[in-house]
Amino acid sequence: MADLRPLSDELRRIAETELNEVEDRVPADLEALRDWVAKQPYLKARQDDQFLVGFLRGCKFSLEKTKSKLDHFYTIKTLMPELFGSRIVDEKNLELCRTGTYVRLPKPWGDGGPRLQLTNYDKFDPKKFKLLDLFRYQTMLSEQAIREDDNSNISGYIEIIDMAKLSLSFFAQLDFTLIKKMGIFAEKAQPTRLKGVHLINCPKEGVALLNLAKSLMPSKLQQRFHVYKNLEQLNKVIPREYLPEEYGGSNGRIADIQAEAEKQLLSYKSYFAEDSQYGVDEHLRPGKRVSADSIFGVEGSFRKLDID
Repeated sequence: MADLRPLSDELRRIAETELNEVEDRVPADLEALRDWVAKQPYLKARQDDQFLVGFLRGCKFSLEKTKSKLDHFYTIKTLMPELFGSRIVDEKNLELCRTGTYVRLPKPWGDGGPRLQLTNYDKFDPKKFKLLDLFRYQTMLSEQAIREDDNSNISGYIEIIDMAKLSLSFFAQLDFTLIKKMGIFAEKAQPTRLKGVHLINCPKEGVALLNLAKSLMPSKLQQRFHVYKNLEQLNKVIPREYLPEEYGGSNGRIADIQAEAEKQLLSYKSYFAEDSQYGVDEHLRPGKRVSADSIFGVEGSFRKLDID
């Protein structure tokens, strides 16, 4: 018997019809995946049921695709120590959480629908935080979601990004190499599936930079970007009720959401403290070793943007 949370009726229906999940077969699928992990001398991965079923669901229960995604997940984490090597629940991450820059909204988009996540750069202080800090925090919440958020695992997630008050200081620290790597991580390694990125209030000077950032991402992700002039245009796609109260909706208050997120982050303190135990050792990988170049392409092709 697999140690998994029971699904709602609607999520169970979606898992069965869209993800090829057969409830009675899940324990055997998990065991087959664990057996494969145990035979890989280079790979050390978490193996609890709830974590691994997230990868199976993200790959529609194709064992071969799941093996590839789990391999990429730990390989990319190992190859990006600047992002994944220092993910701990410290005061800096808690302070970033308290800003409310990035929040996961409590109600998904409809019964059994995707999780909605909101980034508001008005709350991001580029003098205090770097883009790398924000990405690090986002990956921590994303990893929590693998184990905690059935909507995200089964129906995917949608990013809403409010760019109304982007500063020149923020533009100055844009690192397109990092953005490219995050796009590859989202496609090749992240089991929770990105269904769309919806940008609102995008300033004119940001459009060209957005197009450049999109061009660095895998083609599948490029097609999922949507730009709106204002909130009213977004609401024609995502009804206002699914947005937080600060945006005229009924999907929680940001202050309450971030307070709950801080509690959850603190509950994962031991989890992230143990994170360094897991990863890959390329010296033990059979056959050709994997490098940053083979995963991400040539390093150094893109530098931080220079703004006079």
